[in-house]
Amino acid sequence: MSTITRVRFRKVVRPLRTVFRTSLGSKSMATSVIVEASLSGGAKGVGEVPTSFVVPHETPEAIKAVLADARSRLKGMRIDDYPSALAELRGRFGEFHMTLSGLEVALFRAALAARGEGELGHWGDRSRSIETDITVAFTPDRQLLERSLGRVAKIGFKHYKVKVSGDVEADIALVKAVRDRLDRLVDGYVIRLDGNQGYTAGTYRRMLDELDRARIDIELFEQPLARDDFAGLRKIAGHSAVEVILDETVFDADACRRVIDERLGDGVNIKIAKSGIAESARILKLARSAGLKLMIGCMTETMVGLSAGIYMAAGTGAFDYVDLDAAHLLFNGRRYGDITIAGPRYLMASRKTGQMKGAE
Repeated sequence: MSTITRVRFRKVVRPLRTVFRTSLGSKSMATSVIVEASLSGGAKGVGEVPTSFVVPHETPEAIKAVLADARSRLKGMRIDDYPSALAELRGRFGEFHMTLSGLEVALFRAALAARGEGELGHWGDRSRSIETDITVAFTPDRQLLERSLGRVAKIGFKHYKVKVSGDVEADIALVKAVRDRLDRLVDGYVIRLDGNQGYTAGTYRRMLDELDRARIDIELFEQPLARDDFAGLRKIAGHSAVEVILDETVFDADACRRVIDERLGDGVNIKIAKSGIAESARILKLARSAGLKLMIGCMTETMVGLSAGIYMAAGTGAFDYVDLDAAHLLFNGRRYGDITIAGPRYLMASRKTGQMKGAE
């Protein structure tokens, strides 16, 4: 049985293609900590801990401090025993969701490598091709917006997730500008909105009313209210046919259970970066059994972390909405391991033939 011989980590900083703005802040660089776990038999696994406005206490320095503590706990442990060690670490570092999720991905991948198993197969191998939406960052700069939309429209995107701020007037102006530009560029496009916790129940309802008056159809509204505004979420439930998909409200299965029991939303956004491997699987099972809509999302992360979500989405075939666009927010090559980026699609090679399923 392989044992864990080493856990290493390093900070990486990558430029974004454009300034990334949400109601929580803005940034032009993506900062992550890459984690690598090595085993006695030579197998290795890598994971990623991105930084985010959502969890400002998980700075690179704080992340590395937690990982250093975890390293001393994990060294010499049998790889099959890592889930128990992670449970203990979560008990001690309960607010470091993303740090422990990135560590878990590295250990999970090392365990699969030691057994000679594939990541896609672990999830079910339902598909080897998925299509993502693309994020449209909030910006008052209309020239920048038009250039950005022109670039991604040429790539072939059909689904556009617009980041809105919570300022109804500014947001309506932005969404109208996006609609008008896409009318000229893309046939059959779909608009989604992401509030990033910027609204109240009152401003959310007003935003939907304004969208209706402007005759702008949206497919869904992701996390319009603060993550813990449960009273507000109950107030907006059923206000319109627009689905409310909860992201920051749901970090674990217990939170998902509350969403179900209190009818706080129509669906959940699962992110391996925030919930890890095992907890993401539990949320998926629970949400699906309750009939919730399923979105899979990502942070501003490199292909190290993003690929975990790609494999989960393709392997399970369970998601109604795919929001795994970080590869297009950063500067990347077209290939990462057996994944090829083909416009808005991710194609995964067949192990037997080496061919790309879904490729021309």
